[in-house]
Parts: sequence; C-alpha cells; structure tokens
Amino acid sequence: MRAIALFLAAAAYAMMQTPTPPAIIGRWDLAIQRPNGPPNSGWLEVRHSGTKTLVGSFVGLSGSARPVSEVQFTGSEVRFTIPPQWERADGNVTVTARLENDRLTGAMTIGSAAPMPFTGVRAPALRRKAPPQWGKAEPLLNGRDLAGWHVLGANEWEFADGVLRNRKSGGNLVTDQAFDDFKLHAEFRYPKDGNSGIYLRGRYEVQVADTGDALEVDSLGAIYGYLEPSDPAAGKPGEWQTFDVTLIGRMVTVVLNGTTIISNREIPGITGAALDSDEGAPGPLLLQGDHTAIEYRNLTIVRGR
Repeated sequence: MRAIALFLAAAAYAMMQTPTPPAIIGRWDLAIQRPNGPPNSGWLEVRHSGTKTLVGSFVGLSGSARPVSEVQFTGSEVRFTIPPQWERADGNVTVTARLENDRLTGAMTIGSAAPMPFTGVRAPALRRKAPPQWGKAEPLLNGRDLAGWHVLGANEWEFADGVLRNRKSGGNLVTDQAFDDFKLHAEFRYPKDGNSGIYLRGRYEVQVADTGDALEVDSLGAIYGYLEPSDPAAGKPGEWQTFDVTLIGRMVTVVLNGTTIISNREIPGITGAALDSDEGAPGPLLLQGDHTAIEYRNLTIVRGR
C-alpha cells in the first residue's frame, strides 16, 4: 500500500510540474471584415518554441503564410506584430484578439489604416476515418462555353476549340459546384513569365507559374506558401503540361507531368485570397485569372464518397 501511495503522490507531483498548454495553441480559421463588402478569409497557427515562447504563422487578406516571431498571450488576450508582405502599408501589421469560449474576436490593423475586425474558430483536423470510394471521372468543361462556371470580376475568359483561355489579367473563374474529396486532372499552358493557380475547394492554391526548375513554396506545383515540390518536372512556356491532384481532407498529392512532386502531405491552412476560411465545408475549384494570360483544357474531376 505504501508503494502505491508513493506512486500516486509522484504522479500527482509530475502533473503539477507540467503546465497546461496555452489555450491559444492550434490553428484558427479567421473571417476578416473589410470596410466594405463581405468578410475576407484569414488563418492563424500558434505553437510552442521551446518551453515558454509562442510563435506562429499568419495569413491575412492576401499572399502566403508568413512567420510570426512571437505571439503574446496573457490571460485571454492575444497580440502580435509582423511586417507587411503584399500590403501597401505605411507600417506594420498588428493583430489583437480575445479568446473566449474557444472563439477569437479581434482586429487587424495595417499601418495607420482603420482596424478591421475579425472572428476566428478552430480549424478542423479533416482526418478521414476511411479512404474514399472513388466515382467516375466527370468533365468540368462542356466543350462549348463557360456553363457551370462564373467569373468574379472582369471577365477575360473564353472557351474555344477545346481550350479555356484567359486573354489577360481579369477576374477569377469559379465552378458553380462545390467538392469535398476529389482527384483533379488539369492540362495548362502559360506564356513566358505566366502566372495563375488552381484553388482546391477555393482555399488551397496549387501554383501555376513559369518558375522553371525552382523548388520553392511559390514554384510551379507548390501548395502556395506551404508545401514545396520535391523534384523538378516543369515544362517550358508555351508547352502543354499536366496536373493530377488528389485531395483527401487536408492530405494532398500533386503529380506534375507524370512526376509526383508532393506525396500525401498535409496542407496546414488556407492560401491568402481564398474564397472563404470554412475549411470543414466542400468548396469549388477556382482558376486564377487576375495575374496573366493562361490556358486550360481537359479538366476532369473524380469525386470521393
């Protein structure tokens, strides 16, 4: 009995010496309210660095996830400051929030501009209990026109001779349908220095850009800002190239021109300028048209059930 009592006392002491992780740790999906218009998507991850310091990653209104060197968390108050990325700002980006009932309420201030309020909820893990059962391949283009798609912004898209073409920088093209888990086949062709992207569920961008053999988080085939390609497999400008992308929950595989360049890796969070931050919901495909001219053809999708 004495041995049991000593063991229980030691266990209780060990538990007392192990501090409870700060409640802010984890991933958060944010909805940021601009002065005009609907909310914009955002994302925050907070994690430990060592035993005391909190660090993280943040996605604002646009661009990629950027590092946060220190997240201050006192009581229920959160605060951090980062330099601007793509923002046209006269100062740093400051984020403040309050954590209550496992929800964030706060504001993002860019330089001297007025604060933009936001709310945040914990991002879902999106772990699947079993592999999907795959259906049959469905064409996403009807061979005649843009039926089944809609444009956000100025329309520079046209469909002719089996090719979907964005003539110049304009609006993004979005499917009317939403998808959960899927296998996507896409063929694309960009000009020299061309730049586009395919947003999976409207949230995670597979980069389409003339980056040659670079293996960076903004290279051809990367999940923009998060996952870099493992092998060079890019074609040349003016050549047709292929993507085969499988998305199951957060796990993504990207095959570029027959070479697997991302193999079943987790996407941590959304890309800047995602359609929304509701990661647990199905979402559309988005073809980026607000950069340069781009061409797509033979877009097909296989749904998972």
